[in-house]
Order: sequence, then structure tokens, then C-alpha cells
Amino acid sequence: MGVVTTEEGRQKGSAAVETLSAATDMRVRLPQAGDYWQGCDDARAAGTEPIYLGEPGYREGMDGDHDGIACEPYH
Repeated sequence: MGVVTTEEGRQKGSAAVETLSAATDMRVRLPQAGDYWQGCDDARAAGTEPIYLGEPGYREGMDGDHDGIACEPYH
């Protein structure tokens, strides 16, 4: 990972970390190896949502807007 050398870059990086932290804080349980959910209702019931691309249990079919985050809350 590269070093952020501009103030704008540092601010964007901080904002991204805060967003990820906020989303992660909603989880009751982190995704674990072998997780497979029929759908987001099951993932929510287990407390593992949202599920990020590359994490156990992530499937494109559960990522409605194809942004790499499955079962994200919509407001």
C-alpha cells in the first residue's frame, strides 16, 4: 500500500476508514470460513452483514448494486 502524501489524500483515506469502521461496527459476528447464506435475510439473522468482497459468505448475487458490499443497509 502506498503512502498518502497530500492533505486531500489523507482526508479521503480517513473518510474511507471511518465508513468501513461504521459498517463493520454494525456486525454482531464477523464472517467466518465456510459461511454460506441463502440470502441477505440469513446473513442478517446471523449478524454478519454487511459482507465485503473477498470475505467468507460474499456472493455477487447478494450484492445488488455490484459495489463489493453484499447485504448493505439501504436508507
